[in-house]
Amino acid sequence: MVLCSHQEQAKETKHITTTAKVAHAYEFYHDQAAFNYRMPNLNAALGCAQMEMLTQFLAQKRSLAAGYQQFFKNSDYKFVQEPEYAKSNYWLNAIICPNKLLRDELLEKTNQQGVMTRPIWQLMHHLPMYKDAKKGPLPVSEFLESRVVNLPSSPIMESSLI
Repeated sequence: MVLCSHQEQAKETKHITTTAKVAHAYEFYHDQAAFNYRMPNLNAALGCAQMEMLTQFLAQKRSLAAGYQQFFKNSDYKFVQEPEYAKSNYWLNAIICPNKLLRDELLEKTNQQGVMTRPIWQLMHHLPMYKDAKKGPLPVSEFLESRVVNLPSSPIMESSLI
């Protein structure tokens, strides 16, 4: 779902999410690179049903995030919290570990205990199919890749379990 503030934004968004096909009686002409991001009705119905739960889900996610923040408060692990100028939906909760060794140790121990933690996604240039792609220096990205752990973030989790 895409929400727009202005009619022109909505028109352009619809155009590029429906393959940028220029309207014509029989020609197939696309005026820019675009994709087919249309959604089947069944998926749309599911999305509408989920929207009815949005307020509750956001409250549960913020509660979970608060529990994580409290849990990691006096540790060497830094919980990633929202900046002062924003309000996060806490779709994904994460911590920054002091170093890669402690990150890997945390991942091993939590997963052995049935807590599904995961490292942050690997940087694209570290994947085999992009090893020869152009890139610039990425010190911050590489720092985070070696230290961030994604925590369980389901809105139905109880923060009291932390």
